[in-house]
Amino acid sequence: MKIHALLTSLVLLASGAVFAQGTPKDPLATPKIDQREANMEKRVEQGVASGQLTPHETKRLNREDAVVDRAQAHAAADGVVTAKERKRIGHLQQAQSKDVRQQKHDRQTDLNHNGKRDRKHRASTAGS
Repeated sequence: MKIHALLTSLVLLASGAVFAQGTPKDPLATPKIDQREANMEKRVEQGVASGQLTPHETKRLNREDAVVDRAQAHAAADGVVTAKERKRIGHLQQAQSKDVRQQKHDRQTDLNHNGKRDRKHRASTAGS
């Protein structure tokens, strides 16, 4: 009985290894980078829609996005995106993410969407 279970598990293990080798990985595929880029674009669009990002901030963030896009294109130019290139792009995206968060929460707003920064919010002094 133990031998039968052992043989069954070995056959399953071997067939899994053959199946894993049968699916070649695309050397240009960057699904994590692409998903992160899509999420970043959504965050910027949401910031513009809510007025958290001014036109100037949005323009700056879009320039940063272009830098990441150029780095990704440069990495793919030779036909393979290496782990080192993926790491570099990841660092660029991390910096970009930090900048998006900082700009969305810096209290500079364009709530009326007129292209001009609104006055800074002031804490209300109720009772004074």
